[in-house]
Amino acid sequence: MNIQSVLKKFIKMCRAKGYSDFEIKKAILDKGYPLAETEKAFFSLSPKRQYKNQVCLFLGNDLLDVLEKRAKKNMFTLSEQIEDILRRSCLNQMNKTPKPKILDDNLVSIFSREKRKGR
Repeated sequence: MNIQSVLKKFIKMCRAKGYSDFEIKKAILDKGYPLAETEKAFFSLSPKRQYKNQVCLFLGNDLLDVLEKRAKKNMFTLSEQIEDILRRSCLNQMNKTPKPKILDDNLVSIFSREKRKGR
């Protein structure tokens, strides 16, 4: 049996028992199977369930320790802390991008003071 057939069989069995794809992938990687082969097996099976707002992160132990300390300090769970960091980052990015001004008349845009400021 090749590696792909073994992984596919294992994934199907675990899904039937109710394990999430994240839990299955973690177990496979912990056993030492290559990430590329694991991803290929999951992709070929096209997941039974799709989660719209789910993100899977693989973090190193050093980064995980920092995030856990920060979460404890802020009285969050680890997932709440990560969600808070992502939310703040998105909000900051939205505030930094200037929104273009809509001008009703092309002549107004040509003779606008906004363009003359840079001269």
